[in-house]
Amino acid sequence: MSESLDIIILTFNEEKNIGDCLQNAAALKGNIYIVDSGSTDNTLDICQRYTQNIFSHPFENYAAQRNWALDNLPLTGTWVLNLDADHRVTPELAAQLNDIFSTPVNTETNGFLISRRTIFMGEWIKHGGHYPAYHANLFRQGFGRCEEKLYDQHFKVTGKTQVLKTDIIDVITDSLTSFIARHNHWATLEAQYLVEQQNAPIVDNNSKLVHPRLFGNPMERRRYMKKRYESFPLFVRPVIYFIIRYFIKLGFLDGKTGLVFHFLQGFWFRFLIDAKIYELRKESKK
Repeated sequence: MSESLDIIILTFNEEKNIGDCLQNAAALKGNIYIVDSGSTDNTLDICQRYTQNIFSHPFENYAAQRNWALDNLPLTGTWVLNLDADHRVTPELAAQLNDIFSTPVNTETNGFLISRRTIFMGEWIKHGGHYPAYHANLFRQGFGRCEEKLYDQHFKVTGKTQVLKTDIIDVITDSLTSFIARHNHWATLEAQYLVEQQNAPIVDNNSKLVHPRLFGNPMERRRYMKKRYESFPLFVRPVIYFIIRYFIKLGFLDGKTGLVFHFLQGFWFRFLIDAKIYELRKESKK
């Protein structure tokens, strides 16, 4: 008996992205499910060319929407792959997954870690510690949940995972204007989450969060490094972060496009989070 695959894609006004996403996902032998949160452009018309499994649900946040999809869609596959509209399944990944699922997967394996290949201003950001960056997008039905975080939420898999050597392409933005707008929004969510954590830390008794482990899997190591980053003082840590990413981890090898990306992602965005944390703390003292 071979395995079967369901593919879940969240959408909201994604007419610029969803066509390419679906065209690439169609190379996989799986059922595609769309969860839309009220698109008013041509997103749903494009989706209907690829699947009739289209559902609507109000958007609260990414974690809630992803977990709603896992709990409420009529999934029938033995495995679930979670994609965003700006993701592209590479031909290599499609071939590897079709091959893996053509025979039963070892019952000890409940998930696969897939790296994202970030595309910024049309170019692949290969350096600065930005590649490979693994995520548990693919897991056995019933063995994965999305962390209940406002930002930087990941899927948490119960049980063993394997690392795949093929990638998902992540077209991180279509313009600097949308990059700034999205990251300003995410900085607000991250600052809010970190201040709340400082005031009332979450006790993860049920292991719903990715645990920070220096010697764990790639996701756990990345979470460990982020926790280390958060232990440094406000406004100092973005400087350290940028120096490490751009110089020590060779981000400068990504050229002029890399300079724009690493400065905005590694310095401006991190500094903005700290500024918003500083603002929230000042407001709380009034």
